[in-house]
Amino acid sequence: MMTVSQLNLQTVAPEIALLVLLSVVMLVDLFGRERSRPVAHLLSVGGLILIAAWQLSEAFLIVPTIGMNGLVVADPMGAALKGGASLATAITLIYARETLVNQPMGFGEFHLFALFALLGGFVMISANHLLTIYLGIELLSLSLYAAVALRRDSGVSTEAAMKYFVLGALASGFLLYGMSMLYGATGSLEIATIQDKLASGSADRLVMVFGTVFLVAGLAFKLGVVPFHMWVPDVYQGAPTATVPLIGAVPKFAAFAITIRLLVSGLIGVAVDWQQMLLVLCVLSLLVGNVVALVQTNLKRVLAYSTIAHMGFMLLAIASGVLGDKIDGAVNAYGASMFYVVTYALTTLASFGVIMLASSKGYEFDTLDDFKGLAKRRPDLAWVMLIVVLSLAGIPPTVGFYAKFAVLESAVAAGYVGLAIYAVMMSLIGAFFYLRIVKVMFFDDPLPMSDKPFHCPIQRTVLSVNGTSLLVLGIIPGPMMAWCLDLIRASLAA
Repeated sequence: MMTVSQLNLQTVAPEIALLVLLSVVMLVDLFGRERSRPVAHLLSVGGLILIAAWQLSEAFLIVPTIGMNGLVVADPMGAALKGGASLATAITLIYARETLVNQPMGFGEFHLFALFALLGGFVMISANHLLTIYLGIELLSLSLYAAVALRRDSGVSTEAAMKYFVLGALASGFLLYGMSMLYGATGSLEIATIQDKLASGSADRLVMVFGTVFLVAGLAFKLGVVPFHMWVPDVYQGAPTATVPLIGAVPKFAAFAITIRLLVSGLIGVAVDWQQMLLVLCVLSLLVGNVVALVQTNLKRVLAYSTIAHMGFMLLAIASGVLGDKIDGAVNAYGASMFYVVTYALTTLASFGVIMLASSKGYEFDTLDDFKGLAKRRPDLAWVMLIVVLSLAGIPPTVGFYAKFAVLESAVAAGYVGLAIYAVMMSLIGAFFYLRIVKVMFFDDPLPMSDKPFHCPIQRTVLSVNGTSLLVLGIIPGPMMAWCLDLIRASLAA
């Protein structure tokens, strides 16, 4: 049962805590300059870990509550996603520390942009109102635009930031236009009220469908799925390597949350229409993401197309949740989708962690040739990357296999047998370029270059834990999946 409160600051306590942390880090960086780098870094990472632990524990205890006059909602799913996003940001900052020192980038500025982006993600995850969603999206997007352009001496980074900005503005326009149509059809911007109007039949269904089309287009851009994927490869390649995990992790948690809140909680009355759109996006994303990656030589572009394909899998799970009037498989499908997002974020962090720890001053380790003979030069990095690649390809015993299996199981249960077979075939095509990375690392001769030893044992430990988690969750996925199902069940029931 959902508790309703007109003004409840507890519903926005995580956002307040993060804002306080951000302000402290900003002041330390402002007055400390160069000598404050270690302090700002420790404050950021330590604060994020505390917030993550708080939110992950809160997910077991929190009672779903609507606060701030209906603008926000606090529930178990939101708390877990905030905890996961905070932990992902902390891991990114740990991996990026040495890269930020070696690259001509603002050390303190990067930390601030990362925290601002996370704050936008928090607002999106908590949103119970269309304007709250838009506020969170803009805060997240503007922070990431700036983080992509942070390396001011690089024309490639500036170009990537411009592409990201222009296409992001277009997507925001789609979202705003869709929201205005929903308001015109229902007279409200609150998600729960929109759902009630649809259920009672008092909303103009034709206008609702048109508004849903624009909303799905805006969400598709944030997820980076075809045909709204054009920015993903260029931004992944052009952005500083330290910035890419921010783009690949936090926005995925936030986009998943608003997809569930908008489409499932608010627009379930037009599910037949948005399901068809999601299925089309899924088919196109699986095709483009797996086939186009075959001809890529830059590893960051390969991972970009991998992101497109994996988001196609996630959309397949969401589209499988409701079939006509049947909602029996909704919890399993949305739970599988949440499990997929969380495990994909872990895999993305590990992949870019390897790239950042292998890079050195003035040299980015981001092409397939760079990975030649990596097992002979840095076997620890090579073995972590092997686990990452196997997980991305969906090969057991890694967690990627179980995540894909859970999604396919939901699709088959919903009657999308042909689409499940298609997804498997696309995954087999994608396995080619993943296994090509393994071949290059373990069977090619290394290129002559100076090897850089690990300077920070913390980075090495975090990367080892990150890689090991992909194996452990693949061997014992039950508890994690059961938790995702419980979170979805509690949130949807409210």
